[in-house]
Amino acid sequence: MARVAVAMSGGVDSAVAAALLVRDAHEVVGFTMNLWPSWVPQTEGGAGCCGIGAIDDARAAARALGVPHYVLNFRDAFEREVIGYFAGEYAHGRTPNPCIACNRAIKFRLLLERVLALGIDELATGHYARVELGPDGRYRLRRAVDVRKDQSYVLAGLTQAQLARVRFPVGAYTKPEVREIARQHGLSVANKPDSQEICFVPRGDYSEVVARLEPAAVRPGPIYDLTGRQIGEHRGVAHYTVGQRRGLGLSGADPRYVVTIDASGNALVVGDEMSLGCVELQAVEVNWIAIPCLTGERRVTARIRHSAADVPAVIAPAADGRVRVRFPDPPRAAAPGQAVVFYEGDVVLGGGVIDGSEHVVKG
Repeated sequence: MARVAVAMSGGVDSAVAAALLVRDAHEVVGFTMNLWPSWVPQTEGGAGCCGIGAIDDARAAARALGVPHYVLNFRDAFEREVIGYFAGEYAHGRTPNPCIACNRAIKFRLLLERVLALGIDELATGHYARVELGPDGRYRLRRAVDVRKDQSYVLAGLTQAQLARVRFPVGAYTKPEVREIARQHGLSVANKPDSQEICFVPRGDYSEVVARLEPAAVRPGPIYDLTGRQIGEHRGVAHYTVGQRRGLGLSGADPRYVVTIDASGNALVVGDEMSLGCVELQAVEVNWIAIPCLTGERRVTARIRHSAADVPAVIAPAADGRVRVRFPDPPRAAAPGQAVVFYEGDVVLGGGVIDGSEHVVKG
């Protein structure tokens, strides 16, 4: 049996991941990452996966399962690689995904490297997804059994080398089944609610974080309509994302939405809902999982936000490793900075980052 490290976040999913591995007679070691920002009191992080409360819950779960538990201080790396990225993206008029950044830089790079250096064979997390070795010798990332909880979208940046060393034990179970397993093992987190907020923004106002690190992103500036006429003033580009309607402070009978964020000009461009339809975009920083590379045009389904439904798309290689993505039925509000992930059935083909080039229907 393998020696497996479990990234225990203090929630029910990672605790059950550890319980399932113990059940299968693996040698399990629990690790919790201390990620809470140094400039915020630890008492404010009790509910999220970054704060001191999460460490206490993870420690209690490890004790109940009879496995050793250690805390690793990754606060500096988290501030730099996740929070710094988060604020910087908003400052550049883009919409970041901090979970993807954390998976890429912290969980599956820094933590994985650390546990492998300790002589541990694999790293398991509580993500809802599945990994399997395909007949072609490539590891494949598949959606979770519980499609409502599926997290394959935020894992599409994983490489073959990483997938060879990771496990997602709860990906084969539904959320109710996971909670029942937790109760059977006497885990105190069995009924702990899922976190619904960004872990380092416990009060829900991410602009406070951006203002601290990128104050220029919260300077007021003009709002233009699609003809270039100024029709209002915004509170700072960090307060907005493509597709947003609330908070614009515009009068008029017809609703208007953010269509473009011009960070260099500190301006917003707004339009009607039709203008949000995306007929084409380009993806950069593309990572392929199920295939070595994209050699020609391919029909897939694509997801442009974690909460969005998949939509049919046609992808094709473009210059400099980019991927051209065309949508027969344009999805709403493809925000630069967000991930676009390509699927064939329940298998993740690959994914990248939506670029800021203009491919929006201006109606």
